[in-house]
Amino acid sequence: MKKNLLFFLLLCLLPSFAIHAQGREWIRQNIKKHGNCRNVAITRTNGDLMLYGLNGWASNGCPSNLTDALNELNNNGEYIDDVQLTESGRWLILYGNNGIRWNDIPYSLERKLREYNNDGETILSVTFNDYGNWIIITKNYYIASDSEIQEWLRDGNQKFGMLWSACITDDAIVAVYANGYKFLGNTPQTLKQGLDNANIDVFRLKIAGTAWFIADTEGRYHYNM
Repeated sequence: MKKNLLFFLLLCLLPSFAIHAQGREWIRQNIKKHGNCRNVAITRTNGDLMLYGLNGWASNGCPSNLTDALNELNNNGEYIDDVQLTESGRWLILYGNNGIRWNDIPYSLERKLREYNNDGETILSVTFNDYGNWIIITKNYYIASDSEIQEWLRDGNQKFGMLWSACITDDAIVAVYANGYKFLGNTPQTLKQGLDNANIDVFRLKIAGTAWFIADTEGRYHYNM
């Protein structure tokens, strides 16, 4: 059964998961090593990943079928745009010209992605969690797994303009609009402060516990790991 918005609020009252054993030192070192970072996939328990350059990537503790897929895309010279990774190892990759690969995503999400892909709709952002909640954002539409989430997104659309991207975890949702943000559940206070102080037009946003990463479309980024 899908969890609604109340579920996220209730989760805020529960103890946090243990932080991934390697901490965030690995991802900080790799951002420094490669000199740039377009995007990340971060979790509290199931590994971290970063994207750099056209299709460069580096990961620590991620599922082998995800790294195999990334290796293949890298070898084929495909542009790797985004990677989503959940705490239980479900994942999705956006690449190339509307290319999508996934593992064990909700069937309702898979069905809608196939529909948009077949219609030639440009998919900008996909996010989902281990409880069946998901959001798809395309060039012309956005849709969520749940009518309550859809209404929550619509309210932000009316207040802050076009919805650019979103991030769903097991206990939080953050939506990125052209002129502002919406938060629900267990979102880090440091993220809100970071967004207030950011000198970039945020397009990508990822959170995991108290860790977060934001980036624009020009390769500029800020993070708290």
